[in-house]
Amino acid sequence: MTDTRKQGTVGVHHTRVEWVDTDAAGIYHNTAVVRFVESAEAALMRERGLHDYFQKAPRVRYEVEFDAPLRFGQQVTAVVELIRLGASSMTFSFEVWGEEFEGRPRTLAAHGSYVTVHVADRGHRSSRWPDSWRAALTA
Repeated sequence: MTDTRKQGTVGVHHTRVEWVDTDAAGIYHNTAVVRFVESAEAALMRERGLHDYFQKAPRVRYEVEFDAPLRFGQQVTAVVELIRLGASSMTFSFEVWGEEFEGRPRTLAAHGSYVTVHVADRGHRSSRWPDSWRAALTA
């Protein structure tokens, strides 16, 4: 296992809450958090050159705390951090921040964690992360 917190294995995604992300009152759907977080994760993996990561790393656990609403048009910052790199799994923590909006201060909207597992073949059995991926994520 590798503890990556000291190495700054972080992905960031900036976006805006769009109408498709909201209910009729203009408040975000809980599912929008997953999309924001996955976009931050994708930014991290692109930065590290792991372009085929998502096809081989399904989520096996996802936990989120919803702290505050996000509103239509509000800027959002999603931050994902790799906090544990195991033999065949990775654990990430995340935060989704609603930026200052209509007189409201920047606020933590959601936070949580999730686990992915490396699946090398279509048999859906977990396998060790490739050494090249481990090196890219801990560099």
